[in-house]
Amino acid sequence: MISEDFRKKLHTIIYEADTRAGRLFDIILLCVIFLSIVAVMLESVASIKIVYGHQLAVIEWVITILFTLEYIGRVIAVREPLRYVFSFYGIVDLLATLPKYIGLMFPGTGFLIAIRAIRLLRVFRILKLHNFVGASNQLVEALKKSRTKIAVFLFSVVVLCVIMGTLMYMIEGPASGFTSIPVSVYWTIVTLTTVGFGDITPLTPLGQFLSTIIMIMGYGIIAIPTGLVTAQFMNEKAHLNTQACPNCGTHQHRDDAKFCYNCGASLK
Repeated sequence: MISEDFRKKLHTIIYEADTRAGRLFDIILLCVIFLSIVAVMLESVASIKIVYGHQLAVIEWVITILFTLEYIGRVIAVREPLRYVFSFYGIVDLLATLPKYIGLMFPGTGFLIAIRAIRLLRVFRILKLHNFVGASNQLVEALKKSRTKIAVFLFSVVVLCVIMGTLMYMIEGPASGFTSIPVSVYWTIVTLTTVGFGDITPLTPLGQFLSTIIMIMGYGIIAIPTGLVTAQFMNEKAHLNTQACPNCGTHQHRDDAKFCYNCGASLK
């Protein structure tokens, strides 16, 4: 039976990024995650795997064991473990841990291809970076609160692309590669986002003038959603901290909060 005192200490280390122990834990976790990502990338290079395959396998097992211990620690550190287990980040943490064990459960040459595909799930470890980036939860909250403005903005961009695409179809026509309005809209989106594949190009002076306007507009359009999210993010950052509820694990509490807004449990 796990004592309440041990649970609180474990919760402070794993979930409290504002504490000294929490920061140290996050730094160690950061290093392990980056090492894991590098190992996965190197393992995909045939020449490196032939020479250093054994060393990479040892590193993989060490990282898998560390992630397993971390996952168990996160489960027992909260009073409602199922909330974490079935949360998005809980599932990501599980996906980052399971592939090595799945490979042991299905030995044999007939399963090598399937195992190789399953082991690619290890790339989910990069999503575990959320564990030590305290601002990640604030960024998610900023995106949620900005979603209406962003949706209206994107709808306006779509309307603009349809209008500009139709104009280009009328100006250039099939002779320049603008064979239909959908194709012209596709060209407008590619130009507006400054991608510029070059598969379709305007040939007439009027078409080139219109494309220049679209290119210039693209720089401003790209900056607008970034500004919306940044403004909301700074507002969230001014009021929220990284403290997690010791009972349910909920984040995004105000600096002056004494109780969890989700379950009502007392905060430190």
